[in-house]
Amino acid sequence: MDPVRYRLLGTTQAHRPDGTPVPVGGARLRALLSVLALRAGRTVPAGVLVDEVWGADPPADAAGALQALVGRLRRALGAGAVASAEGGYRLVAAPDDVDLTRFDRLTGEGLAALSDGDPAKAAVVLDDALALWRGPALADLPDRTAEAVRWETRRLDALRARHTAALALGHAERSLPELAALCDGHPLDEPLQALRLRALRDLGRPAQALAAYDEVRQLLADRLGSDPGPELRALHGELLLAEATDPAPGTPAAPAAPEPGPTPPPPSSATCRPGSPPSSAASRTSRPSAPTSVPPGWSPCSDPAGPARPGCPRRPPSRCGTPPGTGCGWRNWRPWTTRTPYRRPC
Repeated sequence: MDPVRYRLLGTTQAHRPDGTPVPVGGARLRALLSVLALRAGRTVPAGVLVDEVWGADPPADAAGALQALVGRLRRALGAGAVASAEGGYRLVAAPDDVDLTRFDRLTGEGLAALSDGDPAKAAVVLDDALALWRGPALADLPDRTAEAVRWETRRLDALRARHTAALALGHAERSLPELAALCDGHPLDEPLQALRLRALRDLGRPAQALAAYDEVRQLLADRLGSDPGPELRALHGELLLAEATDPAPGTPAAPAAPEPGPTPPPPSSATCRPGSPPSSAASRTSRPSAPTSVPPGWSPCSDPAGPARPGCPRRPPSRCGTPPGTGCGWRNWRPWTTRTPYRRPC
């Protein structure tokens, strides 16, 4: 016999492997199936079944009423779907045959993929998990409010993880409407509010994100008397920094500064230029470096009385009235020092 799939995320249902629904009529019959499916593959004591199905108003013959109800469920699902065990009954099904346990497994896989840095895989797995929801969990077990709340919390975990993966994949525009609706339904959920602020930031709306943060901060102060948590405060700092560094839309950008031209080399006080004595006091108290170029028509000094002075230009003899070999009118010119007075050229 092919296994039946059971759905508890919404009104309790049973489906054949080909998708054909199995009629499960009556509130008490659906409640019995819900209790057995929550513990698929495990024996549920008869007393627990009576308490879950009838609550505080059990029938006079509880054991007989339970046996009759189990008989009706077997006729609907098949004779081998519900097995009798010592002191109770067991639904013959694997854990993955129940949508609620399958949702829990897929959610765990999606969270693990997101932690491992694989948002694409996380998005696919979490989409499969969230698609199993058709309505409130355990809708046919009104007395299991705490259990239903636990599964709603698990669903919210899956939704947060799914939108975290969407933002990591660059799908902020697609996620923002659903995030806004989730924040309206859970205004005090700070992780959801942080995801909405990140979506606004990723869409280039830092001003709206800052305004939304102020609303959340005021809401937390009014309802809980507390400030936003570390995650929201850190995100607020990032938003302030981004708005300080990025110009507002429509603001003309400041003109770019012109690129500086080539910097001319500093003048050298050691260049031999006739008629240009040093003008600074510092040049008269320290020996300058040798000139880096020689003016046209000049040549390095070559006084026969001593070695040539590299870098010290002099005029050709033909342009100077002094005899050859005695040096030109510069009197064996050398860079200016305090011991050598300035001499005018011949």
